[in-house]
Amino acid sequence: MRRRLASPLLLPLALLLAACSGTSAADTSTGGSGGGRTDGKGALTLNVGDQKGGSEAVLRAAGELDDLDYKIRWSTFTSGPPLLEAVNAKAVDIGGVGNTPPVFAAGANSKISVVAASHGTAKGDTILVPNDSKLKKPEDLKGKSIAVAQGSSAHYQLVASLKKAGLSLKDVQVKYLQPADALAAFTGGKVDAWAVWDPYTSQVLRGKQGRVLTDGGGITNGLAFQIAAPSSLKDSKKAAAIGDYLKRLKRAQDWVFKHPEAWAKVWSKDTGLPYDVALDAVKRTNGTRVTVAVDKPAIASEQQIADTFTALKLIPRKIDFASFVDTRFNSGLPASTTAPRTFGKES
Repeated sequence: MRRRLASPLLLPLALLLAACSGTSAADTSTGGSGGGRTDGKGALTLNVGDQKGGSEAVLRAAGELDDLDYKIRWSTFTSGPPLLEAVNAKAVDIGGVGNTPPVFAAGANSKISVVAASHGTAKGDTILVPNDSKLKKPEDLKGKSIAVAQGSSAHYQLVASLKKAGLSLKDVQVKYLQPADALAAFTGGKVDAWAVWDPYTSQVLRGKQGRVLTDGGGITNGLAFQIAAPSSLKDSKKAAAIGDYLKRLKRAQDWVFKHPEAWAKVWSKDTGLPYDVALDAVKRTNGTRVTVAVDKPAIASEQQIADTFTALKLIPRKIDFASFVDTRFNSGLPASTTAPRTFGKES
């Protein structure tokens, strides 16, 4: 296979943390950054787990951190799984992750409660191939090598896409690589395809280093979640702060849709992404999210993901995802099946 050199445009992404899209990889690194920034005032402190370019950045950009009557202490994690480990350890009260890390946390019987959800498009969840690849459809992946982060939303998307094409993981050569290593393998011609999410999708497409073989439309659920520690929810004052925090996140997401260019500038600065890539990702995925209820369809969709990974023996036991859900903050929110927002023709 001919070696391909990465363009300069792709270099910043190799350093980007795995979870900028809000759809997190199963990174095995541990812990958040110590001594994070604190916002607000008051006697109560809410410890919030975040990912680079995530909740803190969007809340700050939308002006939602200006009038807090409690404190938020931020800790930044590389991805969803270590963030959920911190929730389980009661080091974090709440934090945001993608659709797959909660399933693996539940499989490990972690002490977590899913308290909020958002629904976005799955167009940024893709299987990419090089521009000159002879692969034209998912069925062509048989016998080919595919890079993917194990336990990530892309992992489930790959499994589901292969199933739709009449294939399974046994029919392909899966290379379990975290995004930075997968990027190097993909641009270096070491793998035939890469299952990944935004902003990596937008980065590769903008850099003209690949094309989309298939995306997650109609295959993945497009959900992301806020996960709280059950012990925090039992504390009435912390539970009230969590409820307020979730309302602020909803308003901030509404702000993103109305101000995509402004958010892309902030996101670009916070993550090191080129502005045009950030704007592409906002319009393709990040800005399309709608805050929705954690309802029966959402739970059923996550149960399907859990059952899939249990069948693959990647989760050690059968889980009941509903038992890890707390619906107290659903009031007034639309159904999880509510269509994501759209920006029209993508740039």
